[in-house]
Amino acid sequence: MSTSHSGASQPSQDRATPDSLLHARTGTDVSPEDLVLASGKDLTPRNLEWAQRKLDQEGPAALDKLLP
Repeated sequence: MSTSHSGASQPSQDRATPDSLLHARTGTDVSPEDLVLASGKDLTPRNLEWAQRKLDQEGPAALDKLLP
C-alpha cells in the first residue's frame, strides 16, 4: 500500500513568495539594536550610533532595506 497521497495539496515550486510575507517587522518600533543585528554587525557603541543615525534619517524603512 502506498503512503503517498496524490490528492494532498503541496506548495507550488514555481511561485515566488510575495514581499509582504518576507519582511519580519511586526509594526513595532525599530530599535538601533534591531538595525545593527539585521546588518550582521556586532553590538558595539560605534555600530549603535551608526544605526541611530540611520534610523533618524530613514525611519523604520532602514530595517526594511536590510531585510530580503
